[in-house]
Amino acid sequence: MHNKLANSHSPSKPYMAGLAVPVRELHANHRDEILRHFLLLNEEDRRLRFGTQTPDEVIHHYVESLDFDKDTLFGSFDSQLNLIGMAHLAYLPKAKGLPVAAEFGVSVLPDGRGQGIGTALLARAAVHSRNTRIETLFVHCLANNRAMMHLAQKAGMRVEYAYGDADAYLKLPPANPGTFVEEATNEQWADFDYAVKENFKRSNDVWSWFLGKPIVRPT
Repeated sequence: MHNKLANSHSPSKPYMAGLAVPVRELHANHRDEILRHFLLLNEEDRRLRFGTQTPDEVIHHYVESLDFDKDTLFGSFDSQLNLIGMAHLAYLPKAKGLPVAAEFGVSVLPDGRGQGIGTALLARAAVHSRNTRIETLFVHCLANNRAMMHLAQKAGMRVEYAYGDADAYLKLPPANPGTFVEEATNEQWADFDYAVKENFKRSNDVWSWFLGKPIVRPT
């Protein structure tokens, strides 16, 4: 893999994040939402996300072992503040003579697919990677993960296939003042969007209680 990272593809222009889909950085206090997100994935979605069959107990262990000081996680929330999409940016060990790299993993619940959430998560991760001096963004997944491969190719990543797996690479330009402004703007927009959804949800809950209607929570 390290040799491949040294020759990672560089797109014609940097892959930039937009404001269409708000993406927040996640922290340790989001651990319960992250766990719930993964448990809502069906068997096939888990296989595609983790590359193998992944029972509930493995999901629990994975979420419990997340190190928010070492890696970075991002999420997109729907109108009910469910974590509809999330990405894990894991920093790979440094190797002498090779670019500093991070691995990107993403999952989107069925109700959120086709809305640009995966694209927004990848874009947010790419900008954050540039701002933290990551030189290459790396994706490893099953070759039949069509959604991930489409996302990688859309971002201009170089994709290589071998023995049922696929690796994708994106060489990132160095950070500049614009990328720092972009990331800060995205985070502010995501925080504002979350606050609006939170207030709207609370208002709906109050009205549901006042009218004697049951408050339905997704399961």
